[in-house]
Amino acid sequence: MHVKTLVTTALVLCALPAISQARDTTLYLPFDQVVTEAISTGKIDGSVKFYLAGNTPSGKVTVISPSAVTNKKTNAFNKTDYQACSWALQSALITLHDAAKKAGANAVTDISSFYKRNERKDPKTYECHAGALMAGVALKGDLSKVN
Repeated sequence: MHVKTLVTTALVLCALPAISQARDTTLYLPFDQVVTEAISTGKIDGSVKFYLAGNTPSGKVTVISPSAVTNKKTNAFNKTDYQACSWALQSALITLHDAAKKAGANAVTDISSFYKRNERKDPKTYECHAGALMAGVALKGDLSKVN
C-alpha cells in the first residue's frame, strides 16, 4: 500500500506542471479587418484613422502625443482565438480612438504591437496572445493630426 501511495503521489506531481501552465498562443492577425468591424458595429465612428507602422498616411503628419499605449484583455472563454483577439483589439482601438479625439488628433500613426513591452512592427498584422480564459492585445502608437 505504501508503494501505491508513492506512485500515485509521483503521478500527481508529474501532472501538476502541465495543469498549471496556461496556454499562451501568439497570433498575428489582420489589423484592417478588425478596424472595419469596429466601425461597422459602431464601436468607433471612423473619424480617427489607424495606421500600422510601415503605413504612412498621405498628407502632413503632426504628432500631438507620441507613444500612447493601451493594453487590453478580454474573456476568451467559449470564443475562438480569432473572436477573442478581435474583441481585445476593438477594445484597444476604442481606447486609442477616444484618446486621439480628446487630444485633438484625427489619426493614430506608427502603431506597433507592444505585448509585455516587446515592440513588434508589421504593416498588416497585430499581435495577440490567446489563452484558454483570456486574450490580450497591447498597442503603442502616436496620436497625430493628418492634414
